[in-house]
Amino acid sequence: MRLRVGTVPYLVARPLNLGLEAEPDLEVSREVPARLVERLRKGTLDVALVSSIELFRREGYSYLAGSAIAGRGYVASVQVFLRRPVGALGRVTLDPASRTSQALAQVVLARREAGIEFREAPPGRDPRREAEETDAGGWLRIGDKALVEALSPDAPPCFNPSEAWAADTGLPFVFALWIVRPGVQLTSERLAAFARAREHGRAAIDHLAMEAARDWALPLEPCRRYLAEECLYDPGTALEPALLRFRDESARLGLCRSDLRPQALALEGGPCRR
Repeated sequence: MRLRVGTVPYLVARPLNLGLEAEPDLEVSREVPARLVERLRKGTLDVALVSSIELFRREGYSYLAGSAIAGRGYVASVQVFLRRPVGALGRVTLDPASRTSQALAQVVLARREAGIEFREAPPGRDPRREAEETDAGGWLRIGDKALVEALSPDAPPCFNPSEAWAADTGLPFVFALWIVRPGVQLTSERLAAFARAREHGRAAIDHLAMEAARDWALPLEPCRRYLAEECLYDPGTALEPALLRFRDESARLGLCRSDLRPQALALEGGPCRR
């Protein structure tokens, strides 16, 4: 039986999932992070490149160390676009596609504005339009649409949540990583498939940036910088401390549990140090 793997349909994931479809033992599908979480919980996926906060919302998960979507500061594909300045936002409309980005925005903005409110845009509804029609002070957008909007010449002002997180904590922020659902055992051969995809992706970053610049009619250098410098695909020893700090900050706002510490699995096989 092939391993059922889910990943996101965004440029940011290509350095981690490049070539997975060619692995004979894997069945790969692509959906937005929130939908991947639903399928992981239902058991229709075995492993998913999914929002990191999910690790702390259900018992029994493990995750692959050495392979994550993270950032040490500004990351262009997760933005809070502003209609009013931070401190006077009042309310922010949240993109429904990513639970981790929602939690991150709430954590960092709650530190900067007392009494701020957050409302998720209805499924299928554009967060910007929802914010404008409800007079919210800003809107959270993620993924390729956020990247393109941030790089466009007429981009609205923005607040970058991962940049704020790094300034507040001194840690990278982990947006997503390969989460393994309870009861799934990964052989060394299957773990090696994820390691191969990571290496293929690293080698192809310049090519991926050129494709993105061409497809979206954007300058090449910001696309290259996004993949090669803003995004961090192996946080190393900072991975677990960053995850646990995010767990604790989110739990204070009632966004996840504070008592969970999932097991890390090394890509080379076997558990990592706890």
